[in-house]
Amino acid sequence: MANFIIKTVVRTLLSKTSREKAEQRTREILEGYLKLAEGMSVEEAGKSVRVPPMRGVDEDMREWSFFMILEHNAIVNDIISAAVQRLARGEPPESGPKVDPKRDVMPSHELGEEQIERFRLSVENHLASVTKLGALRGTSTSQHPIFGAFDAQRWNNMFWFHLKLHYDQAVYVCREAAEDRSRAE
Repeated sequence: MANFIIKTVVRTLLSKTSREKAEQRTREILEGYLKLAEGMSVEEAGKSVRVPPMRGVDEDMREWSFFMILEHNAIVNDIISAAVQRLARGEPPESGPKVDPKRDVMPSHELGEEQIERFRLSVENHLASVTKLGALRGTSTSQHPIFGAFDAQRWNNMFWFHLKLHYDQAVYVCREAAEDRSRAE
């Protein structure tokens, strides 16, 4: 029952958020990630940290580094952005590549600071592409692996929503890195 309620709440949130509000939230979250990146050394950002159970963070995602979180987000950002564009342009909903959420969105383990730029570009490219699209509400739909059928509007809102889920994880990872640094000093 709780799972049904959560899915309903998320679907409603994603359908009610305007394009302008989604852009604002996306920019705010991007700024937060970049601020976190500024406060970490490359070594700290590359260290995996086990987080406690968190909403939206699957068990196999709980021991990631900051760079791994950024890479995961960049991968998912590109997938979501492509779905928004396909649906808004009236292309066949399932014309994009099939994505296995347990394999295709997982990060590498040997990552560096290049992930910061890759992540930033994935967000900025999405925002730029959405401004060129027509209506997002009421397009044909494609399936989200958890929440069901999404039109372009819901997919666009899933962009910021997904970033926010992993932002909470990134904050925890960065806080642990700062505490490790303090203990070492």
